[in-house]
Amino acid sequence: MHRLAVAVELPQHTGIAAVLDYESEQSLPPGALVRVPLGRRDVAGIVWTRAADADPAPVGRLRPVQEVLEGLPPLSQPWQRLVEFAATYYQRQIGELALGVLPPELRRTGDRQLARRLARLLRQPAPPLETPPEAAALPELSADQSAVLAQVEQLQAGVALLHGVTGSGKTEVYLRAAALALAAGRQVLMLVPEINLTPQLQSRVAARFPAQRLVSLHSALTPAQRINHWLLAHLGRADLVLGTRLAVFASMPRLGLIVVDEEHDPSFKQQEGARYSARDLAVYRGHLEQLPVILGSATPSLESWQRAQEGRYRRLALPARIGAGAMPRVRLLDTASLPRTRSVLPALAPPLQAAVQERIARGEQSLLLLNRRGYAPVLHCHHCQWKSGCPHCSAWRVFHKADRTLRCHHCGLTEPVPRACPDCGNLDIAPLGRGTEKLEEQLAGLLPGARIARIDADSTRHQGALERQLAAVHEGEVDVLVGTQMVTKGHDFRRMTLVAAINPDGALFSSDFRAPERLFALLMQAAGRAGRDADQAARSEMWIQTAYPGHALYQALLAHDFDAFATSQLDERRRAGLPPFSFLALLRAEAREAAVAGAFLQAAAEVVADLAEGAAVSLYPPVPPAVPRVAGIERMQMLVESPSRPALQRFLAAWLPALHALRRAHKGLARWAVDVDPMAI
Repeated sequence: MHRLAVAVELPQHTGIAAVLDYESEQSLPPGALVRVPLGRRDVAGIVWTRAADADPAPVGRLRPVQEVLEGLPPLSQPWQRLVEFAATYYQRQIGELALGVLPPELRRTGDRQLARRLARLLRQPAPPLETPPEAAALPELSADQSAVLAQVEQLQAGVALLHGVTGSGKTEVYLRAAALALAAGRQVLMLVPEINLTPQLQSRVAARFPAQRLVSLHSALTPAQRINHWLLAHLGRADLVLGTRLAVFASMPRLGLIVVDEEHDPSFKQQEGARYSARDLAVYRGHLEQLPVILGSATPSLESWQRAQEGRYRRLALPARIGAGAMPRVRLLDTASLPRTRSVLPALAPPLQAAVQERIARGEQSLLLLNRRGYAPVLHCHHCQWKSGCPHCSAWRVFHKADRTLRCHHCGLTEPVPRACPDCGNLDIAPLGRGTEKLEEQLAGLLPGARIARIDADSTRHQGALERQLAAVHEGEVDVLVGTQMVTKGHDFRRMTLVAAINPDGALFSSDFRAPERLFALLMQAAGRAGRDADQAARSEMWIQTAYPGHALYQALLAHDFDAFATSQLDERRRAGLPPFSFLALLRAEAREAAVAGAFLQAAAEVVADLAEGAAVSLYPPVPPAVPRVAGIERMQMLVESPSRPALQRFLAAWLPALHALRRAHKGLARWAVDVDPMAI
């Protein structure tokens, strides 16, 4: 009999080791998938390399491995090391992460079912062996693209930060770099931040590489699709894998290149469970497997920008648009000078309305960005001051006029709009503020005859709705597009010559130190949707309706000067001791009562005095987040800061056992979690 260490999926709060000993009649290599008994259940497991300091239980007292998935090659050693690093860095159990990133269908299947699935999968014909496009048929490269590609060819390993303005041809660089890796017999992993960017990039990649097998990995796939695509990648049958953040853990035995598009996007950070950053793990995976990683963005994250400034990343620049097209002219509209009706600003300032009408007359398109869905953020009674608050959350329920509902965007509570004020019975309850639904309605009155469409999370809930609406925009069937941040990323609208941001000032004064960075990125990305056709670029414009036209952020945007904005923000962060010049972790606690969550955090702070590693960190007092209550659960958080990443990691590793013990002493605590490198504070 052989003793095996097996990683099993157990939540961290159980306190049970995630790598357990089992006995097996056969010796199995690390990475082999098995099924083992755990309590009264039969669960999936992965044979793991036992830690050198582990004290294994003697054979004979161990429970046996029930089944081995023999038809599947073991998960590779680099894959296991990636999972181990992620589990250690983000303070999670190895088994929780290792099993959690596998397709759910794979975790449920047995050897016989897997053998049948593999047989069906391997019978599928490979892509036709078509002749790849000749070099002459490929798009002609600009001088900047040629220079960048020459540097990419020299990049055998390491990280390249591709900083290219919108419309500069970053995707073409990705495709040429992928072609180099494929020609060498390697696989390519391409990561995008959101699902809605996957289909358009997938069609472009498929058209460029018709003889290569391309699969996607994201949450919109059916369980059968997800396991099939994962298996094709794991078996080396898929040459290209395109996916969202979870795809960073795709098992790819011939991996030769990783591309992270829109690397600045916060969607790459997981917000539940193991709160990992797919971008950072892509960088680490490139280091592990000694392969090149390309991070691309028109507005790089300040962390990546600083690493490029320090020489840790190779900086590649695409400063001009393809075809020498001009960047949109930025115009700032001071809303303080606009006439108001009952203290309410007009939907569009008269000059902006005239500019949109000019575009309609010329057969061009306009995009109006309002990053707030629904009809209005809140319903209000002017008589007794009642507002449509959510009974379960510290947030307003948003008024959706299309289905006459009040909907909480945090817990999902949806109720019909009341006929009268619930508090005083007043029939005159009215919406306050403006969302995309209301803006769409107002534009119909301001622009009679215009074809207006809206793209947001509400209008694209049904399967295929987003694709249909984007197709209508591309076909020229839309004059004015109203949308949230969904429409600002990566879309190539050839007829778009005007983009307007409607009152984006809220982020200027947020308590979150990353809010200005996100706003600048959003506006730069939105501006990039205009003038992508070089023939129209000279008359493309970006309008911003703002009450603060003199703000430094908008002044940098006027010149499309990311460098100046980044320099200013990094100087502020250096003086304040904020990332990337310090390293943060958040301890989050949730309970039915805020006092219970606060007591847990206070107790957690008190045990730090007993830890030698505590001298290297600073703890801040517990505070509620921006939305303290969600779905009836009160939330509190405590910030941990250190000037050293290794010191922070050593502290967290020493702190967590004490936190597990505290959890057992605080019975009313619903849950707690550590968030390393939090995206929002």
